[in-house]
Amino acid sequence: MSLTKEEKLELFSIYTIYGMTAEKFSNGRSNIEVVKAMLDSGIKIIQYREKYKSLKEKYKECLEIRKLTEDYGALLIVNDHVDLCQMVGADGVHLGQEDLPADEVRKLLGDKFIIGVTTHTKDQVLKAKEDGADYVGLGPIFASFTKDNPHPPIGLEMVRWAAENSPLPFVAIGGIKEHNLKDVLANGARCICAVTEIVGADDIRKKIESLFKILRSFERS
Repeated sequence: MSLTKEEKLELFSIYTIYGMTAEKFSNGRSNIEVVKAMLDSGIKIIQYREKYKSLKEKYKECLEIRKLTEDYGALLIVNDHVDLCQMVGADGVHLGQEDLPADEVRKLLGDKFIIGVTTHTKDQVLKAKEDGADYVGLGPIFASFTKDNPHPPIGLEMVRWAAENSPLPFVAIGGIKEHNLKDVLANGARCICAVTEIVGADDIRKKIESLFKILRSFERS
């Protein structure tokens, strides 16, 4: 993309959807199919997250998704894999609490790349800033089952705290559905990730349209 890093990071601070792959929950559709539907529906941030494929398969998929995101003027964030992020020319990498430390990854990537960090607590949010992260994933807000060993839900109170105190933009994630999205937004979230609600929908484009409608109603208010 021709955007500066600052312009890219603005996407994390507006009312928008952070798209994420999850082929295991995609009703037989490939990650490529799902990403294409997300991009067609106006999503501008895609995280490639894939736990169940070989590194070579991930590399090939990332190359294809990188091409798609470039065609649509969208960002590509690679989950976990700093090497894949560099190899496919992604915009950034997202790190979990058990992954490589953000400050060390920053030394590898330099300032050009975006670094996101998964956080569950206030201290982790503040530490992410200290370590040089650009945004945080905050969650799971509600119970979520996309991970083999899910973290207990942190609740809407943490969303309120982050909206008032987080030094970094945050992506609210975990158990977010169309029926509870208004609650998440009412507590101060703007950028949200609704993984299975989107990838598991019968009609992905229609589901994203419904979610964007709710987001825009908060943006207007």
